[in-house]
Amino acid sequence: MNTDKILPVNREHLLLMQVLCWLGPGIKIVSVGVKNMMTVYENHPERCWWLCLTALAVLITFSLMFNNFIKRYTARILGFSERRKSLFAFFDLHGYILIFFMMGLGIGLKFIPGMPAEFFAGFYPGLGTALSIAGIRYFYAWINTLKDKQ
Repeated sequence: MNTDKILPVNREHLLLMQVLCWLGPGIKIVSVGVKNMMTVYENHPERCWWLCLTALAVLITFSLMFNNFIKRYTARILGFSERRKSLFAFFDLHGYILIFFMMGLGIGLKFIPGMPAEFFAGFYPGLGTALSIAGIRYFYAWINTLKDKQ
């Protein structure tokens, strides 16, 4: 079965889907993390600098990891020989499995009883910022493909 017939779009639109899939959750996760950080700061202001260091470490770690994804999927999308691909071709099967695993893990963490707010206050701002940076990098790739078309 040829899946390219399911909602066919141009390659540029696939890059735009990457922007939405990375930047949207990134902004949401940052906002949740900052809200948790403010709660921790109100109760324990002395812990805030540790949370900032944790967020920075998470940001660096995930940015390095996401860097490989950005390169891989941008090259994949721009390498399609077909003029139009399915809207769902912005990830391959491995990418979808990884994204669903990460989403499930993130959602599951919220439901673990006794999970301290400090965890979310340190982890979420770093992760959300790394996701947002990835979305912005896809945005630049999208802009560059539009420039190349002209």
